[in-house]
Amino acid sequence: MATPQPGIFALGTASHAYLELDLVEGVDPAVAVQRVARLREPRTTIGGVNLVAGFRPELWQTVAPAAAPERVTGFNAAITGPGGTLPATQHDVVLWLTGATYDVVFDLSRGIAMALAGVAALAYEMVGWPYHHDLDLTGFIDGTENPTIVEAPSVAIVPEGRPGAGASILLLQQWEHDAISWEGLPVAAQEDVIGRRKATSDELDPRPPGSHVARTDQDTFGRIFRRNIPYGTLTRHGTIFVGFSADQHPLASMLESMVGANGTPPDSLTGVARALTGAYYVVPSLEALAA
Repeated sequence: MATPQPGIFALGTASHAYLELDLVEGVDPAVAVQRVARLREPRTTIGGVNLVAGFRPELWQTVAPAAAPERVTGFNAAITGPGGTLPATQHDVVLWLTGATYDVVFDLSRGIAMALAGVAALAYEMVGWPYHHDLDLTGFIDGTENPTIVEAPSVAIVPEGRPGAGASILLLQQWEHDAISWEGLPVAAQEDVIGRRKATSDELDPRPPGSHVARTDQDTFGRIFRRNIPYGTLTRHGTIFVGFSADQHPLASMLESMVGANGTPPDSLTGVARALTGAYYVVPSLEALAA
């Protein structure tokens, strides 16, 4: 039985770093993947770091076709609709580090950059931190519809019997909030944008058709497992969207719905937040990565 990378489900960590890297020109993709596969997190019981490795779908398909999920492609073209444009900023490798404190995450990040020197170069870095336990920077609870940790593997992991069993498809995006516009809205208007009560996270009934809840309804598009985290400074901040799924279709369909690329009204949230990045990665099973 294939084993998912355990860091996908390691909840409760306070410091997050996403390192997106591109292969150095001329490097054999198999050599680069082997070097990534040799990376190890510190083996400590207290204050350790979780490490999750993912690869551009086409890269993983080239290096390990027998372990590649079916019908998965990179975020190779922008998605445009009335709600704006979701940029495509696909890279070759992602390394997600989570730990109790940022010092240990930083140390491992620096060690990874050194270990991959000559085969992969850092292209983009995002650092995240929790905000009042489970809020995003809009002040709303993030992940109300998330499956429980017991249910999450059935949502996020390719099941046995399918190509790429034990793997997960990751959608990684950086969304910047228009804080001035958002804070200028009364709470009732903010609730109409999100589709939930701010204080309780109860869903509005009826749901505003353009609300974020309505435009990303998991009963319509399929369930995903989210590990979103806030990021940023006082002047520029927002949400790192981290969505895992056993299938790429729910993730792609939700994005099209958000900007109205499928002919439906766009998500009201796109009026006060904009995507800066967008990439898909295959996060292989431990066995596939070791092989």
